[in-house]
Amino acid sequence: MEPDRIVVLAGGVGGAKFVRGLRALARRDFPAAEITVVANTGDDLWLAGLRVTPDLDSLMYALAGVNDDVRGWGRAGETERVSAELTAYGVGWPWFTLGDLDLGTHIARSALLKEGLPLSAVVDRLAARWPLGVRLLPATDAEVETHVVTAEGELHFEEWWVRTRAALPALGFVQRGVAAATAAPGVVEAIIAADAVLLAPSNPVVSIGTVLGIPGIREALRETAAPVVGLSPVIGGAVVRGMADACLTAIGVETDAAAIARHYGARADGGVLDGWLVDGTDASAVPRLEATGIRARAVPLWMTDDGATARMAAAALALAAR
Repeated sequence: MEPDRIVVLAGGVGGAKFVRGLRALARRDFPAAEITVVANTGDDLWLAGLRVTPDLDSLMYALAGVNDDVRGWGRAGETERVSAELTAYGVGWPWFTLGDLDLGTHIARSALLKEGLPLSAVVDRLAARWPLGVRLLPATDAEVETHVVTAEGELHFEEWWVRTRAALPALGFVQRGVAAATAAPGVVEAIIAADAVLLAPSNPVVSIGTVLGIPGIREALRETAAPVVGLSPVIGGAVVRGMADACLTAIGVETDAAAIARHYGARADGGVLDGWLVDGTDASAVPRLEATGIRARAVPLWMTDDGATARMAAAALALAAR
């Protein structure tokens, strides 16, 4: 049975790759399907007077086909003249370079926010420039920023991630403002009405974990009649991209595909998962996960290109259909 409504919870670069593969699958096999992507906003920050939303932008640029595939983030064909000028004036973070095209996005977003539009409406305005093929939603309109607790004090997640390269051990993570936040308009409704909900192979702690921490979203996942299936961001005990292992260690979770599934938990036991995909390398975890109430399957999980990622998405939807 072809799904009519698919919801994906996603972080930035890895989430963007997965959604692009899912979109390719849908265009080929079920073009009438509606795909809603709920993006992490915990990486967002104010910088040089501008509101920067890294994960939303990675998703938008990748789906628009204007992202820099070599660096893995930002716009293709970038120049950095404005960032150089900001550095010369001592403004912003010199190690957090924003390209000139990217700055155009941040300026437009900040102007619209200052006019009084909520972030979800701003995302609609910006995304309308390109035929993304999905509906892109922020997890919340509220400013919920992830900070990292270290021995040297709290750092914004982007400072810890980019400046220190996660070399400074994380003692914990704090989502400032999360208690007062609510899910952005359309998020809970999309999850409740979905035929399938997928957790992209994004960082389980600061990407998917932050989305799940927004009041109302975890509850919607438990309430929806749709199956909830996740894909492991860890293969053979190693993260596929980035430094999610440093984040997992900080919260006491092993860098292991099965351990992450147990961290999310089976929906039957108060968690959020009905199903979980691991790579073939981790096939031995399947019977152990099944014993905990999480249906599991081992399939190739390397997102080498859109075709391989589309096959991953198809496997996730097939598991959901079971």
